[in-house]
Amino acid sequence: MNNAQEILEDILSQAGIEINGDNPWDIKVNNKAFFNRVLAEGSTGLGESYVDGWWDCPHLDQFFDKILRADIQTLFRNKWPNILFHRIPSLLFNMQSRSRARIVGEVHYNKGNDLYQLMLDKRMTYTGAYWQNTHTLDQAQEAKLELICQKLNLKSGQTVLDIGCGWGSFAKYAAEKYNANIVGITISEEQVKLGNQLCKGLPVELRLQDYRELKGKFDHIVSIGMFEHVGYKNYRTYFEVAKKLLKENGLFVLQTIGSNKSVTHLDPWMSKHIFPNGMLPSIKQIGQATEKLMLMEDFHNFGADYDKTLMAWYFNFKENWYQIKDQYDERFFRMWNYYLLSCAGAFRARKIQLWQMVFSPKGVSGVYTRDRHVPQRQEFAMQT
Repeated sequence: MNNAQEILEDILSQAGIEINGDNPWDIKVNNKAFFNRVLAEGSTGLGESYVDGWWDCPHLDQFFDKILRADIQTLFRNKWPNILFHRIPSLLFNMQSRSRARIVGEVHYNKGNDLYQLMLDKRMTYTGAYWQNTHTLDQAQEAKLELICQKLNLKSGQTVLDIGCGWGSFAKYAAEKYNANIVGITISEEQVKLGNQLCKGLPVELRLQDYRELKGKFDHIVSIGMFEHVGYKNYRTYFEVAKKLLKENGLFVLQTIGSNKSVTHLDPWMSKHIFPNGMLPSIKQIGQATEKLMLMEDFHNFGADYDKTLMAWYFNFKENWYQIKDQYDERFFRMWNYYLLSCAGAFRARKIQLWQMVFSPKGVSGVYTRDRHVPQRQEFAMQT
């Protein structure tokens, strides 16, 4: 046994994790170089060595839940070479500038519509679902879309801007159920192509466009799972754009994954392989970006629901892999498993959150109240 193995075994034992143990959260080491690689490269080495097949774990979600709950993740901090490569640029440069904004679309969201169609719900909603009083992913995603419509107090004929519209799941739902007129923007060509097909015949227009290029006025604005790509250097600009586009009596519903602390970058492995230039905002950063600009009417945290969403995506991906495996490879399969299950573990450990916030330009008249109990899908009624 080498020194690196002893160090790693000792630290993992603090989370109740054994190397080559029998528990579903224990890891099986296939290459002894794993130990030195993790100690040398931190979280990047942990993720990349898994993708390389150097180690396995029956239930990665449980592995990450235990690591994060035991607060031993500091072991996997990246060393100085990786810090310089991943963190310093985010401090010196705007990693989410207009010229760089579409990188994540090309790397992640253009991965293949077939992949996402097999993994997601029937509406292709690639954001955390709302599982209250629901039993399936389809129900939970529609409950989330309905919840947002209710928080907007959406009325027939109103115009809504969807910043980061994905494949148009919210746009289609709001147009079908509320007779709303939707303009959606995304930085993914594949999303626009398929989204406009899915929304054909509805008052929906999906565009390939950066939020900083938008003009016009809208009754309401939504942004569901896009704020994670904005970057802290652009938070103020983002909310300034939203206020400029929002009518005086309008509402803005923002849904975003959130960090328990203020950071300027994403985990290096996740940034390198899954979401280039992404980062999770903190409550403090959002508060500073909206101060003297917009009024927060409501704050809703349902981060634990994202764990269930990710596990549902993982199940769909694993069960349907045989349909697309000829288009990808085994490394991609392991990388995608690691992505989905590590995130599920992080939400389960409550190290990251899922927030819905409602903003108004000047404050609503009276008290803003919304019941967070969403009726079952068959009870959803058309608003007129």
